[in-house]
Amino acid sequence: MSEKDTIFALSSGRPPAAISVVRISGPQAHRAAERMAGSLPEPRTAAMRELREPSTGELLDEAIVLRFDSPASSTGEDIVEFQCHGGRAVVDAVHSALGGIEGLRQAEPGEFTRRAFENGRIDLTEAEGLADLLEAETESQRRAALTLAEGGLRRQIGLWQERLLALSARAERAIDYDEEDREIDHALASDREALAAELRLWLERPRVEPLKDGIRVVVAGPPNAGKSSLINAIAGEERAIVTDIPGTTRDHIEVPLSLGGIPLLLTDTAGLRETDDKVEAIGVARAAQLVEGAEVLVWLGGPADATAHPRLICVHARADLPDRGPIPNGSIAVSSVTREGVDRLLERIEQMAQSFLPGEDALALNRRQAQLIEEAADAIARVDLSGDVVLVAEDLRLARSAFDRLTGRSGVEDVLDALFGRFCLGK
Repeated sequence: MSEKDTIFALSSGRPPAAISVVRISGPQAHRAAERMAGSLPEPRTAAMRELREPSTGELLDEAIVLRFDSPASSTGEDIVEFQCHGGRAVVDAVHSALGGIEGLRQAEPGEFTRRAFENGRIDLTEAEGLADLLEAETESQRRAALTLAEGGLRRQIGLWQERLLALSARAERAIDYDEEDREIDHALASDREALAAELRLWLERPRVEPLKDGIRVVVAGPPNAGKSSLINAIAGEERAIVTDIPGTTRDHIEVPLSLGGIPLLLTDTAGLRETDDKVEAIGVARAAQLVEGAEVLVWLGGPADATAHPRLICVHARADLPDRGPIPNGSIAVSSVTREGVDRLLERIEQMAQSFLPGEDALALNRRQAQLIEEAADAIARVDLSGDVVLVAEDLRLARSAFDRLTGRSGVEDVLDALFGRFCLGK
């Protein structure tokens, strides 16, 4: 695949639609567009043009044409966009005409964004944010992804890099000029400690994974406690089998939900009890593991029997039954039949789930980003100012290397294919 290829693809939703946007990017973009649309408008100016098949002159459509010149474009290359009518036949005809022009080929998934990255229009953290934005299904996912895609982390990394470069410059100067004792001034020690401490604080922030995967809310308790009925009441549909036979739920059932813009993974589990049934015993063991790994635990059973958990919600289930008994202190009375208490339970779940989420408009690191920031923090903290200043300079260089990999300047070839493969064809 040549880096000089000019690529094209549908960059809007799949037809039929009111409007479809076909994007062309690369060194032949303007020439190819002129063959179909005639003269192009001035850069960043929209104009109506007739699109024609270059080989026959056949009219394909009337479209709005937009032109962007390198390097002031989203990919850093020459770009032309055709805003066509959104019928399948129109889009197919435009694609067929573009594919017949020498030097053009259809783009691969994520190739427009990859060119933007390779041409320095965005860094790797912004590309990751854009991928998350395209996949966002809840409001909290959208906000976190947009903050990253708009360059929030890139700007913060730039500030860290400036401070780290200043530290490295002072260390290198000590190598060159302080040949007798090679002492590093106290300011270097103070600045090093402050930067390492700031990176550690960032590592303590809520991560993006709970936003993407959903915060696991596990519903647990003894058999026949009403767990599956509660799951169905919350989901608004029959997702779990409900009978009066103990041990009906043999394996866990996961129900993805969005609660107040927060993604949740509501999990029904097997009743916790001793059993001689081998299949049920496997389900009970899995339930115990899920309880241990739950971000929020909803317990349907006696409060005294509840597993110790930092985010425990005790539920007094089947509250509509006349012989149910008094509500234990601290428990929420809930009926899956009348929906009494369900809204209150959901409010409590939402409050507890919030602790796993970044604050509004705050940056949330993904696993790759956190690992590299931790690597930089470790290298900075490892600096021994009482030791050889050459080793000091080397540790600071390792920290700079971690930041370079964080933004995609170096050492990320193994990341790129997986990342841009997440994008749709015209992005």
